[in-house]
Formats: sequence, structure tokens, C-alpha cells
Amino acid sequence: MEFALILVIFAGTFLLAALVVLVVSFVQSRLGTAAPVPETAAGFEESEVGPLLREDSLSSISLWQALLRRLDLIDKLKQRMDEADLQWSVGRVTLTMLLLGGLFFALLQDSRLLPPGAGLGGFVLGAWLPYWLIGRKRQRRREQFEAQFPDALESLARMMRAGHPLASAFEVLGAEVPAPLGAEFRRMADERRLGAPLDEVMESFVARVRVDEVRLFVAATLLQARTGGRLTEVLERLAETLRESAALRGEVRALSAQGKMTGTVLTLLPLGIATMLYVTAPDFLSVLFRHAYGKYMIWAGIACVLTGHLVIQRIVKVRI
Repeated sequence: MEFALILVIFAGTFLLAALVVLVVSFVQSRLGTAAPVPETAAGFEESEVGPLLREDSLSSISLWQALLRRLDLIDKLKQRMDEADLQWSVGRVTLTMLLLGGLFFALLQDSRLLPPGAGLGGFVLGAWLPYWLIGRKRQRRREQFEAQFPDALESLARMMRAGHPLASAFEVLGAEVPAPLGAEFRRMADERRLGAPLDEVMESFVARVRVDEVRLFVAATLLQARTGGRLTEVLERLAETLRESAALRGEVRALSAQGKMTGTVLTLLPLGIATMLYVTAPDFLSVLFRHAYGKYMIWAGIACVLTGHLVIQRIVKVRI
């Protein structure tokens, strides 16, 4: 019975999302702000464009793909997935979000300990989980890039000083540098081998890896290609600057670790006190479960604790 209820909720959620997409697309078309049709490459007809130039499929389900293409937010989600180096399709991710949202809604809707509207909050939480996991993987990948990039720049400078052209140096780095940076260098080498201009290769690199260090490297490379100059010296100085910046970020993390630990302790302290009271004096807290407004007070306290934790984490977070 519960499984059938979950299926019904998921189907209803899917149909509701499809209806919302259709309404939004209708409003956009009426306002004249519909998403532009992507142009084909270099004047070729769409049927003549090779598979390397075609746009990636958003979903294997044609109906769901047609609905997703009408939303502008899907482009941001796809870009976020590309930055996280995930091979999932946008359609699979969005359907997973709807499925988890419907599952959380079904589990929390009929709970007596939760206040009204908990099912809607559970749907939002379940739909947000895949997006949060993608963001975590994207952040870890960016941190790996920042750690690998100074050494890769020094290696690139040494190879160019030894006489290697830029495309050949990219290929060597792609074979020697571990993932994720090595895969990006291999991709740039393949694009240059296929005849792509250096400007397009570098702009594509910046679009895939949104890291400040990469922007500096691309700007220096393109400036040297247009005006000339000693790129090796620029790369060596850039690598040294990036190492100093990484050391400064490490010091800031060490100094802010105490504040983060304090926020974590203050967040867990009310839970610990409530657990101790429930073990030593259960009648003291049981009134919250028996009283009609007890569950509202419990969830209000949890919301206040979580809000305080987020505020503390925001205060101790220092950006450089």
C-alpha cells in the first residue's frame, strides 16, 4: 500500500512538474524571451554537423527532453554537472530529484510528530539532495585543480623552455598529470590536434574549469600568443604566485577552524543536553510529546539551532 502511494505521488509530481514547464514556456514565448535556437557550426545545416559539434542530449526520454529544453535553469544545472565532471544526463538528475522529493513527501506527510507542511518541506529536501551532492563533488574537483595547477604550470614552463610547442606540452602533461587536471590537458591537446583555434580551446577550458588560477593562465597564454613575449617566465611567476596564494588560504583555514569547531559544539550541545535529560528525567521532556503544541516547540528549537549554526559558519568563512 505504501509503495503504491509512493508511485502515485511520484507520478503526480512528474505531471505537475511537466505542467509547470509548459506554463513557463508558454509565458516565455508570449513575452518574447524564449530560449534561442543554437546556431549550427560555420553555416552548415543541422543534418551536416558532425557528432562532435552536436549538442549533448539532456535525456533519453524524448518528452522529458523537450520539456527540459524550455527551461533556462537547465543550462545552469548542466554547467554545474560539467564542472563536477559527472557523466549523468540532466534528465536523469531531474527525475532523481523528483523521485526523492516524492519519497520524502510520502514518508513525512502522515507523521504525527511533525507539524503541518512537513511533507512539502520533505519534498524540497529530497529534491535538493542531488543538487547538493553535485555541488560537493564540484567543490572537491575545484580544490584538486587548485592543488595541482602550480606544479603543472612549472612543468609546462620547463617543457616550453626545452623547445616543446604548446600543443605538444599539453599532450605530455595530459599523460603525466593525474586526474582531474590531466584529463583537461588531454582534452585541450585533442582539440588542438583536430584543428580548433587556440582561443576557442582556452575559452572552452575556462568554461569547464571555473577557477581563478585557470583564468589567469588563459589570459597570459592568449596575450603571449597575440603580442609575443616570454611565456615561460610568466608561467613560472604565476606558479609561484599561486603557491603563495595556496599557503595563505591554508593559514586562513587554520585560523577559522577554531570558529567552525565552536559552531559545531554549540550546535550539538542542545542535542546532548536533551538526550541527558531524557535519560535522567524522562518526565521532564515527555510533556513536549504529549502537549498539542509540543511538536511545534521542538521543531522551532531545531530550526533556531540550525539557523545559528549557519550564521556561525557564515561568519567564520573568510574568502580570499
